[in-house]
Amino acid sequence: MMKTSEVDSGTDGRSQESTEGHRIVSRDEWIVERRALLAREKELTRLRDRLAAERRALPWVRVEKNYVFDTPDGRRTLADLFDGRRQLLVQHFMFAPGWEQGCPSCSFMADHSDGMVAHLAHRDVTLVAVSRATLAEIEQFRRRMGWHFAWASSYGGDFNYDFGVSFTPEQVAQGRIHYNYGSWPHAYDEWPGISAFYRNGANEVFHTYSTYGRGVEVMMGAYNMLDLMPKGRDERNVEYKMEWVRHHDRYEASPAAKAAPAGSVDVLFDALRHGCCH
Repeated sequence: MMKTSEVDSGTDGRSQESTEGHRIVSRDEWIVERRALLAREKELTRLRDRLAAERRALPWVRVEKNYVFDTPDGRRTLADLFDGRRQLLVQHFMFAPGWEQGCPSCSFMADHSDGMVAHLAHRDVTLVAVSRATLAEIEQFRRRMGWHFAWASSYGGDFNYDFGVSFTPEQVAQGRIHYNYGSWPHAYDEWPGISAFYRNGANEVFHTYSTYGRGVEVMMGAYNMLDLMPKGRDERNVEYKMEWVRHHDRYEASPAAKAAPAGSVDVLFDALRHGCCH
């Protein structure tokens, strides 16, 4: 087994993982160990395929409530958001009314969306982001970020609350919320998620799947690339691992020049509420 590299928790949002002293072998020795790892990777691939089949086999829940959203094309129902297709994938984008900008981590996810839209459409899937921010707030932030994917406002509606990503002041005041199918100790009003829906020929809509917490990493293709690299995700050993993420127009030319904020969930939400990371 390869020696685990030492990690120094630096202050610039990177783990400062050392590559000094890493084991060096011949090409032939490397091939032997690479083949052993490949067998493990194949196991994971097959397990992922089985889990995907189990996910598709889950029962569905009919959506009875008439959700309506504000979009650049006017007021649209949940069925309208399918845009003529049978499947709808919703990114629950953390962006509440009054925020100066959307969540940096949700923005990291959304940076992957525009390239996927055409490909998903050819598999009968429409991708839409939904936030509680007003349409005007969404459109202003969208223009800044240069995004083109569909983005709807659920402002004033129950959609985000019903699908477990937004929480009322009363719920937050209790100190724990029900998130990711269980009790969650970080009681804040907005959290990320991804939900899938199906629309049948009678225009009935069904909720088929939702994932939260680290489940939303499925949209973060950059993480898959980092996982291939010698230093991996290179994140500090802090509570909020994505402390390093910035809006793509807010990265510094020299990321090590200024210390990152403390890596806590509390700091993340304080930054969002006070707009200090714009």
